[in-house]
Amino acid sequence: MSRSLVQPIGQKRLTNVAVVRLKKHGMRFEIACYPNTVLSWRSGVEKDIDEVLQSHTVYTNVSKGVLAKSKDLNAAFGTDDHSSICLEILKKGELQVAGKERESMLSSQFRDIATIVMHKTFNPETKRPYTISMIERLMRDIHFAVDPNSTSKKQALELIQELQKHYPIKRCPLRVRAAAPEEEVPILLEKLSEWKATVISKEGTAAQLSVVFELEPGLYKDCHDFVMNKMHGRFEVLAHSLYVDGDTHVDYNDHEDMPAPLPQRTPESVLELNDKLQKQTISSGPKPNEGQQPKQNKCNTCDACFEDAKLYREHHKSEWHKHNMKRKTRQLPPLSEEECTADMELFESKSDLKDYSF
Repeated sequence: MSRSLVQPIGQKRLTNVAVVRLKKHGMRFEIACYPNTVLSWRSGVEKDIDEVLQSHTVYTNVSKGVLAKSKDLNAAFGTDDHSSICLEILKKGELQVAGKERESMLSSQFRDIATIVMHKTFNPETKRPYTISMIERLMRDIHFAVDPNSTSKKQALELIQELQKHYPIKRCPLRVRAAAPEEEVPILLEKLSEWKATVISKEGTAAQLSVVFELEPGLYKDCHDFVMNKMHGRFEVLAHSLYVDGDTHVDYNDHEDMPAPLPQRTPESVLELNDKLQKQTISSGPKPNEGQQPKQNKCNTCDACFEDAKLYREHHKSEWHKHNMKRKTRQLPPLSEEECTADMELFESKSDLKDYSF
């Protein structure tokens, strides 16, 4: 007589699980979540709790499927309602991930925090922003540790305050435009003077005047409430990244990832260098009245001519030619030899942390 095989029924298998663990009242409680959703829920991106939890059940061991007892839940949380307890564990618990996954996640968040700090700060001594590599080196110098349970923006703001204790670093001012009736403008200017804000310009009509000014980021809420609620005016943030002397554009939020622009050259200096290069090229070639066709080797990448074939070959090995080749791939116009040298020196000085006196 054959025996029938008895199989368990009503068993729910949990696969590809992200476990959130919380220790409370001397006991361990766990919940099963979907991967890559816990941090999204904590940051407010994900709103649907059913997209985060695989089941509204509290375990003592998810991998073995051991459920938490009601008496233990009442002792630790004061209730045995699994749904409310899941929310508390999801909010306060520790996300359990594999070693390599945790390392990758922390490395990515470390980079995100450094990027936020770079966009929000500058060196008050040089009036230039720090590069991302400089910020990361400073973070390592003060032994900064990433908290995976906190948002990158919150940690970046706390990091800025810590860096200010050791290094010359300052928050970038907010550039704001506030519009108010003309009779209210003196009150606004008096308030800006009290906040030590820098007035950039005043424009508008006789009925309504707009004031563009730079303000410390910590005073944003006070200024916003004062303009909108007390003066019933308009409040607009133009930029919250660094303004560089000579810039003709505003760094809006959409362009935060763009690198800091290089100092612009004046048209007079560019014309002088072009004229100098043309004179050198003309003087190095044969005179037109000699009756012979000049034979020159022209580099189309650098837009330069060489009468000597040896100089032409050596030019292709020079840093001048290599630099213009890189600019050509980015569809940028070529630079003269003097401009190229200045451009490379500027790039090297920006990437060297020793230029900043800490």
